[in-house]
Amino acid sequence: MIITPSLILFFTTLMLGTTLSISSSSWFGAWIGLEMNLMSFIPLIALKNNQYTSEAALKYFLIQALGSTMIMFSASLILLNNSISIILILSLLLKLGAAPFHFWFPQVMEGLNWIQAIILMTIQKIAPMILISYLSFSPLSKYFILSAAMISAIVGAIGGINQTMLRKILAFSSINHMAWMLTAIIISEISWMSYFLFYSLISSSVALFFYSQQAFHYMHLINFMNSSFSSKLINSFSLLSLGGLPPFTGFMPKWFIMQEMITNQLFFPLFILLFSTLITLYYYLRISLSFFLLMTSKTKWNLKSNFSKKIPTFFIFFNLFGLFFPSFFFLF
Repeated sequence: MIITPSLILFFTTLMLGTTLSISSSSWFGAWIGLEMNLMSFIPLIALKNNQYTSEAALKYFLIQALGSTMIMFSASLILLNNSISIILILSLLLKLGAAPFHFWFPQVMEGLNWIQAIILMTIQKIAPMILISYLSFSPLSKYFILSAAMISAIVGAIGGINQTMLRKILAFSSINHMAWMLTAIIISEISWMSYFLFYSLISSSVALFFYSQQAFHYMHLINFMNSSFSSKLINSFSLLSLGGLPPFTGFMPKWFIMQEMITNQLFFPLFILLFSTLITLYYYLRISLSFFLLMTSKTKWNLKSNFSKKIPTFFIFFNLFGLFFPSFFFLF
């Protein structure tokens, strides 16, 4: 991706919109921040004038516009009836892409490149999730958030099983991780922030690896030829870390959330989250094993890369942190 002044401008306003939304003292200010964020991300999506980016930009705009309309409607009525906050939560779940309003998220991801996908999976989730945390004060609100979390866990796990497109796999993986983050919001903001930080770094490292290989399909990973055995091994560990397999780094935030859920006696939601995580590990293991079991000289093709062939050292160290320092777990 070529960095241009317009790209820097839109990314800056995107971050400013997120900051304004989470720091506003009124729902009107939060709505303005969300709209600024939306109108900054649309040009970032439509960098290339082709069918896929135009379709993704249009779908994203329509969904976010619907969510913004619901926010304005419910925020104007929240003073009359506190139960209207449920509509506000549903509108934020729509903007977030959490189940049962997840239908647009994999389709938009399919039309993005990997750098845009990283922004959609990480930065674009900050403002809606923090706004949801402001609404998790009543038992009814917590019930709706926890229900959305369990549905997101199931949808994210089952939806990615038969997928062969890597962006859709990461999209359903993101939906599954949103279940853990929504549950963490109910418990405490520190738990949510810790999980989100770990998730952002690990998912970014995986997406940067796919970007370095210009891989968009499952077969691209099977047949790429410009990596050593150690590189394949480290990238496989990164995928397993994203799935939360112990003792990799991705297991650490899940372990913290599990402890908090047991303390709060959320046993049934914990069972749903753990069961869905085991299902997501299936398609992570399928990708990882393909690096070593399906590599033949007859099926290789050369993939040109516009990025470094190696993942930055920081991401490699971060994903293997739990493996190299198992004693770190016992500090908590």
